[in-house]
Amino acid sequence: MDCVVTGGNVKVLAKAIHSLSRIGDELYLEPQEDGLALRSVNSSRSAYACFLFSPLFFSRYTIPLGHAFRCKMAIKCVQAVFRSLSSLEKTVEKCHIELDGEKSRLTFTLHCKYGLLKTHNLSFQDSESLQAVFDKESCANMLHAQPRLLVDTVLHFPPSLEEVSVSVSGERVWFRNHVDDEAEQSKAMLTELCLSSDEFDHFAVGAQTSITFCLKELRGLLVFAESTGLPVSMYFDEPGSPVVLSVTDSVLEVNFVLATLSDDSNLCNHNNNTKRARSPPPDDFMTDDIDSYLIAMETSELAGPSDALAPRSPSSNHTLTTQPSVAMRRLERGEEEEEEEDTEDTERPPNKKFRSLFFGSVCPSDSQLTNQTIKSQEVLASDSEDDTQASLP
Repeated sequence: MDCVVTGGNVKVLAKAIHSLSRIGDELYLEPQEDGLALRSVNSSRSAYACFLFSPLFFSRYTIPLGHAFRCKMAIKCVQAVFRSLSSLEKTVEKCHIELDGEKSRLTFTLHCKYGLLKTHNLSFQDSESLQAVFDKESCANMLHAQPRLLVDTVLHFPPSLEEVSVSVSGERVWFRNHVDDEAEQSKAMLTELCLSSDEFDHFAVGAQTSITFCLKELRGLLVFAESTGLPVSMYFDEPGSPVVLSVTDSVLEVNFVLATLSDDSNLCNHNNNTKRARSPPPDDFMTDDIDSYLIAMETSELAGPSDALAPRSPSSNHTLTTQPSVAMRRLERGEEEEEEEDTEDTERPPNKKFRSLFFGSVCPSDSQLTNQTIKSQEVLASDSEDDTQASLP
């Protein structure tokens, strides 16, 4: 693969890589006939992002015919190539990207002013194709808005907020912060914004619903959309189905697929009550205490706080214009404050209530819940036997 990016498109490419860094730790690169695909997925497989740059985005785009190639690398290494976004557009004239499959090396050469060259040689690994399965056109609800509207809406939420809920009706959209624990709702500060359908470029609601998803990935997409001035489309259905955030241009297609919070707490409670009714009680004098302890333990597990969701050589060259704004800079500063928290979030397990229909559920299955209950009963039963033996003379 051999391609060259010139002019303002260098900053667009850099913004895309920085947006992907908010999704996962690895960058998947796949040269295709219809363009260069850059993808990433988080560790829990509940957030996926893809940037597809068409051949018209490059001043030169050449790939070997009849040879499919895919690779992955640490996204922080690629992010270091485009470290300073503010000075990138002023100093870099073009970026030459060359991929050598035999040496397993991806080379970025930045041609700066006054003949200065900056070369970065990055190693990579071969990988399988990374592709999420989704059909955004079949979603019942579709919102199309300018990025400034969504950026101004998100700025009202604190940078530490992890999840946001979006509710739609026939003529309005509500954005509110999500509080998982009902006991903390009386103590937490609740923020809600209501937008009229007239504020959107396109407003199509086929089913009134409310979905909850992570705000971190949405902020990353909005920074990119605001810098390029491209509108954002949101496709979604009922809770538990993925929400698709899309940005489309003649030389670029962006899709963010995020898992939503599944509203199945009533179903889990019903299944747990059925399991408790069918399980035979222990035949000793600790029966009442064991049953009450099991009920209290399972209730605490269900009501416990959830962890943060921590898993395209044409002759013409089209250039995307950049439109910086005060709101975008405020949003970028909020993201810089979250960078230290992002390193800690990657160490935490994924949120057990988020489900991704395109990569499979990250919730524990019914068999896992049953095994946890059986293990708890065995431990408690063994403890009761030890206490009985200790009381005998």
